[in-house]
Amino acid sequence: MPRTSTTSLPVHGCACGTHDADGRKAVAVDPAAKERNLKRLRRIEGQVRGLQKMVEEERYCADVMTQISSVHEALRSVGRELMRNHLKHCATSAIAKGGEERDAMYDELVDMLYKHSR
Repeated sequence: MPRTSTTSLPVHGCACGTHDADGRKAVAVDPAAKERNLKRLRRIEGQVRGLQKMVEEERYCADVMTQISSVHEALRSVGRELMRNHLKHCATSAIAKGGEERDAMYDELVDMLYKHSR
């Protein structure tokens, strides 16, 4: 029977690892997608530093809010890429194994969709 972690997600046993706090790895990651995500995250890091500066300088609220929207969209873009990879590799692997692993992956995917659609 699958264990559950402190986050209440089942351990589905796919090759991407368990849902324990340490050691989770993706089944596979496209190197080009990884590089795109790292570039996006570095850009987001710079945008957040820019936001800090805007707040320190007491910039116009609407301008700050516009930049916050930009950061949100950039993070959503990274999330979409990660979801695509998860579905393509981790989920496909668990679903192909069938049984409890498949069912646990279905539960995980539904939880992810609800959690990340807010």
